[in-house]
Amino acid sequence: MSEGQRRYSAFRRFAENALGVLITGLGLVAILDLPMQVAGISVFPQQYLGAFWGLVTCLAFITCRASAQGEGGTPGPTPWYDYVLAAVSLVLGLYVAFWYPSIMDTIGLLSPDRTLLGVLAIAVVLESTRRVAGWPLVAIVVVFVLYGRFGDMFPGPLATTGLSWERLVNLLFLGTDALFGSALRIAVLLVFAFILFGQVLFATGGGDIFLKLAQATMGRYRGGPAKMAVVASGMFGSISGSAVANVASTGVITIPLMKRTGYSPTFAGAVEAVASTGGAIMPPVMGAAAFLMTEFLGIPYSAVVLAAFVPALIYYGTLLVQIDLRAIRERLRGLPRDDLPPVRPVLREGWVFLLPLVVLVGTIFFLNTEAAEAALYAVASNIVLVLLRRRGWRALTPRRLLALSVELAHSMVQITVICAAAGFIVGLVAYTGLGVSLADVLVQFAGHNLLLLALCTALASTVLGMGMPATACYILVAVLMAPALVSAGVQPLLAHLFVFYFGNFSFLTPPVALAVTAACSIASAPFLATCWQSIRLALAGFIAPFMFLYKPGMALMGSPGDVAWAIFDSAVAVVLLAVAVEGYWYRRLAWWARCLVGAAALLMFVPGWETRIAGLVLGPSILYLEYRRSLSSARYQTAQ
Repeated sequence: MSEGQRRYSAFRRFAENALGVLITGLGLVAILDLPMQVAGISVFPQQYLGAFWGLVTCLAFITCRASAQGEGGTPGPTPWYDYVLAAVSLVLGLYVAFWYPSIMDTIGLLSPDRTLLGVLAIAVVLESTRRVAGWPLVAIVVVFVLYGRFGDMFPGPLATTGLSWERLVNLLFLGTDALFGSALRIAVLLVFAFILFGQVLFATGGGDIFLKLAQATMGRYRGGPAKMAVVASGMFGSISGSAVANVASTGVITIPLMKRTGYSPTFAGAVEAVASTGGAIMPPVMGAAAFLMTEFLGIPYSAVVLAAFVPALIYYGTLLVQIDLRAIRERLRGLPRDDLPPVRPVLREGWVFLLPLVVLVGTIFFLNTEAAEAALYAVASNIVLVLLRRRGWRALTPRRLLALSVELAHSMVQITVICAAAGFIVGLVAYTGLGVSLADVLVQFAGHNLLLLALCTALASTVLGMGMPATACYILVAVLMAPALVSAGVQPLLAHLFVFYFGNFSFLTPPVALAVTAACSIASAPFLATCWQSIRLALAGFIAPFMFLYKPGMALMGSPGDVAWAIFDSAVAVVLLAVAVEGYWYRRLAWWARCLVGAAALLMFVPGWETRIAGLVLGPSILYLEYRRSLSSARYQTAQ
């Protein structure tokens, strides 16, 4: 490396470190609103958002190449034009941070300088989005921008008043509902705190403890590595909210272990993909989706977590039962005890890492603390506890704190850039009324039939979610698809959960299936076969949203009796559905038996006493009959 290249690399390293510290510090200041708390100075949220977006986008241009690789197939140095884009991003962010109070006084003024800055901001958002999330999201944003400009040319209920280019640019850049609106506010004031929580937890050794705990508790049972993958991926995924990152982090351990104990590469890859995708619907954290729902619906965070709890248990419960049945059918054993860490030493070493989770849940549910503040309390408790414990943890030295800040800043790049682009979509939907118009079109098409409307909405949400990160996917389906269900009489929270589930399950459905793609690369498994196996394993997740539309008790809504019966129906349906999909109950089932058991599972999902009784009579009868036949077959083979 030449002297010039070394100076160039040193400058980039310095820039990354400086931006990491500034982004981390600004995030903490914004969440705690320190100017108001310390000096009584009122700061607009948009000022925090502008500075944070400018810093993070600056980091994005420094670290994310315009193309995937430099010359020679290896990442090249940051070119001069990326530093120019980084400087432009920083200037735009600081402009909003310093001048937003005066901007608010003249928000309707269409001046040439604001229009020019708005054009630059839109270009920066689109280019940073292309680098971070790819062309599909850029194309969707461009379509919405064109709709905002030429909406008067659309026919029927989709027609809207077209905005002039000057008005449109100013609304997207400086409007309170667009770039610096709800989507970016959630990223800065909520998601940042939980990413910090996850980073500190893992930096101090919590990630290793969680993986050891999954190994110690599940590894020795039949199908143990697969069950271990479910537990570990559920815990990791709930915090990260990223199915692909979850597969990459836990899959490199769990998939080879599953293959070693006898599972096929296809099944091993599918288990990891399904378990990792379910992390986004698993309380208490649920990635960023729960926080976005609180913002869209104006409800407490605890309400979202409670509503999502039982459906998530159904999802993972069915997955575990299917894994167990497959292990019995294939006569697979767990890992040898010598290869597994004992439970007691793991708990003795790592109990301190469980307490921050207790602090997080307790402060939210019992002290009614804001979610971001609760995450900071959990971070503080984590640091204090490991300091007091002084064993089994990694010291947070100044060097490690600097690395943690830089890693945290890098983790915020994707969500910040995507939420900035999604802000354009949210703002344009609000300005044009597209959400209401599209809801009317869907309701008219479905003829006020809730099942048909739900099927159309589920299909559209899955298609819209393909290739999209989970956060952007939820924002898109929430503003476009959820209003249709709400207009049909579905409770808003259930409508948002419904569309989010199906948008999130696009990580498992072809032709994109990003979680499956990541799992296949580790498992060396065929893509389409793994996709099909993933859909079979996640079948309960595709059915559960329809169930809570008709049985709100499953989302812990309604009278205690409704809730109890809905949970009972779900528990029975989980077992029946797993048996039908795997085709095994003490012995391999004939096709007609699988169909009848599957029909019984579906009957348990349908509301009403009649269907419940029919399911309880049909399903257990078939299972008992198959059990008796398996005993007779075993006695016959013994006699022979």
